[in-house]
Amino acid sequence: MAKRTLYGSIIITYRCNAHCTMCDCFKDPTKPEEEIDLATLEKLPEMAFTNITGGEPFIRKDIHDIVRLLYKKTDRIVISTNGYFTDRIVKLCKEFPQVGIRISIEGLQETNDKIRGIPDGFNRGYGTLKKLVEMNHKDVGFGTTVQDINCKDLVPLYKIADKLNMEFATATLHNSFYFRKTTNRIDDKYKVSKAFEDLINQLLKSKSPKKWARAYFNHGLINYIYDKPRLLPCDMASSAFFTDPFGDVIPCNGMTKKMSMGNLHENTWDEIWNSDQAAQVRKCVENCEKNCWMIGSVAPAMKQRIWIPGWWIIKHKLFMGNKYKLSENNFIPEVAEKK
Repeated sequence: MAKRTLYGSIIITYRCNAHCTMCDCFKDPTKPEEEIDLATLEKLPEMAFTNITGGEPFIRKDIHDIVRLLYKKTDRIVISTNGYFTDRIVKLCKEFPQVGIRISIEGLQETNDKIRGIPDGFNRGYGTLKKLVEMNHKDVGFGTTVQDINCKDLVPLYKIADKLNMEFATATLHNSFYFRKTTNRIDDKYKVSKAFEDLINQLLKSKSPKKWARAYFNHGLINYIYDKPRLLPCDMASSAFFTDPFGDVIPCNGMTKKMSMGNLHENTWDEIWNSDQAAQVRKCVENCEKNCWMIGSVAPAMKQRIWIPGWWIIKHKLFMGNKYKLSENNFIPEVAEKK
């Protein structure tokens, strides 16, 4: 069997019980009857990695059937969730002990609940994490979208993850058709970047190569905050793709306007992937000026060009003594920000 290389992100619903300040997805939900079904998901290609996302994926009553089907096509599955539906998540993990779970937690309790708009959301999400840890579920972690309001919680959240021996993922504010937002912005770039700097130094001090790679990813987030060109080329629509709840195959979730390569209700995967329409979308990706830095596009790019993050890691581990500074990259100095 040929080696699986594609990264796929499957948006199975736009329904969501959270009312996040940085995402208006909940204001424009899909209807259950129009969401991508199992017969359509069957058309997806072989994948090395699949992220099931939303909306809130655990709103789908057939989530078990979706995971069962996709495991026939992919080496690894990670589900992104807000962690609210604890019983549903635990039940799924008992059936699929190899599935990855990433819960969105946007800060410590007060900050998280303010951002995510779910009553008692922190306790529900954190409670789900602890239950999964108690079950000895192998692939569990949480992620944070870092911004002005929660950057002070970044290192404390990392320390919680480290203590529980779980993954800790990060992102920062983006605007796109997917988030239904055009007004997301970071006001104090230095303050937020300084929090990332502190996190990067925590990650570099660890003994885990995976955390060193995450340090590089977080360096890229600072780069993005300061509106600089991407550290790595974007290969979306070539090495990775998204599928939305309507069956459209799209390059990513970061573009201002949705661009479809084709629809799985109407065509086979090969017809879509090799179409003229797909070729036009790939040209748009090549010329995209958004410089997004999200894990869906960065992870495959890091693997394909491992020498770039590899050299950055060697430089900071060996020559800089596990130390990273904003100033080394000519990011805006503190005095300029405070003016």
